[in-house]
Amino acid sequence: MSEASGESSLHTAMTWLHNWGGLVVGWLLFAVFLTGTTAYARHEITRWMQPERLEARSSPDAAATAFATLQREAAGARRWLILLPGERDPTTHVYVYNPPSIQPAFRRLALEPADGRPVTARATHGGDFLYYFHFDLRLPGVVGRYLVGLATVALLVALITGFIVRRRVFWDFFKFRPGRSRTRVWLDWHNGVGVIALPYHALIALTGLVPLMFLYVPWGLDAAYGARQEGFRAEVYADPPAVKAQGVAAPLTAVEPLLAETARRWNGGQAGRIVVDNPGDAAATILIKRGDDDRVVLTPEAVLFDGVTGAVLRDWDGGGGGAAAVRGGAYGLHILRFAGPGLRVAMILCGLAGTAMIGTGLVYWVVKRRKRDGATPTRGQRFVDGANLAVLVGLPVAIAAFLWANRLIPAALPGRADLEVGVLLAVWLATALHPMIRGPRRAWGEQLAVAAALWGALPLLNLATSHAHLGITLARGDWGVAGIDLAALATGALFAVLTLRRRSIPLGRPAWPWSRA
Repeated sequence: MSEASGESSLHTAMTWLHNWGGLVVGWLLFAVFLTGTTAYARHEITRWMQPERLEARSSPDAAATAFATLQREAAGARRWLILLPGERDPTTHVYVYNPPSIQPAFRRLALEPADGRPVTARATHGGDFLYYFHFDLRLPGVVGRYLVGLATVALLVALITGFIVRRRVFWDFFKFRPGRSRTRVWLDWHNGVGVIALPYHALIALTGLVPLMFLYVPWGLDAAYGARQEGFRAEVYADPPAVKAQGVAAPLTAVEPLLAETARRWNGGQAGRIVVDNPGDAAATILIKRGDDDRVVLTPEAVLFDGVTGAVLRDWDGGGGGAAAVRGGAYGLHILRFAGPGLRVAMILCGLAGTAMIGTGLVYWVVKRRKRDGATPTRGQRFVDGANLAVLVGLPVAIAAFLWANRLIPAALPGRADLEVGVLLAVWLATALHPMIRGPRRAWGEQLAVAAALWGALPLLNLATSHAHLGITLARGDWGVAGIDLAALATGALFAVLTLRRRSIPLGRPAWPWSRA
């Protein structure tokens, strides 16, 4: 075989792998990238969805007030898990685990940081639903996590094969082609947004496998620890084995001196979570873990105290060797909790570029094949066209409906948080069925118009139904909450432009999205 023939065979194989591999997982990757991008504004979305707490702020007394509340209301629990508030999330989140003799076995509380009172705002899953969706799809068990892991590996393959297929992508990026064809337009957009944020795409894909790496490749863990999983959790996650209660009543020590001691050991680093085992028992322990907001490498830093005397029982100093540092650094870079507002905005733009890269690739697949096969679409092309619509436009429409439901469902209605999610899923299902009823060509225009209306009118709905609208948030300088409304306006404007472009296609043209050259 000649060198040219071998190169041609490689190019053909990589083209096939890039095109079909990208298509098969492209819809899932689009959903993961879009919802993962919203995770950078996870707490801001939740604050927007709880307008009653617009003025809520964190408090240095949050741990003490949470202890006081739990000693009154959950004294017989076997464990308290306290997530301390921060600047972006001004809520003390508490998880109570009860022994078998006390029901329910598990309770979740949201407390005001200043006084420990229960939060009285409307119930909502907020930005947490989108955050968890991006890595587990909200499916039972670990099925969703395996699917997302496979899609992430496919993304890495697509990035590599894309460069093999488009070897001149950097040269083409700067090439001016005013008379380019419709097919070339979509290809240039696909390549352009891919190149602009390429380091981000590679970083987010590689580091995205790290948080769940022990799920995907457990063999090293099994070889090193075997049945001693508690030893692994203690070393890697600073989760020591639980100590059995002695059945002897003893008061808990004050938490403030313990927090002062951890801050001294961490050179001013602040606590992020507190785990209290056997509260009110002589065998009580208090584990304080460092927060993630002020560091990049998330190796375990924690101190375990005797819950009665306050004596230090064990200290995790963030060590553990090079492997632990690499894992902690990759995890920190993926979740980016250390980032300030400017860096988070930049990462949101990079995430949107990744979303656009996947979306334009899916559209290009349809446009190229219709150019090759003729004006009459095949059954497979119609399926891909409808699936593209359900994901590329349907998911944004469903997310908008999720935010609309937050404002329209009565705040005091029981189970309203699950109802909001139900609205999102129902609307997303409707967008998938819509092309089957109306046909892909009409459905594209209608769904684009609906997306423009829902997103563009969201700030008006907010103005009419809450006191957390732009007139107040901008005046207060609360850019986190105001940013949700501003992003909605920008999204509505984008979909409005796409709607107008879609409607300008003559009726005699084939049915494909945004097909005007």
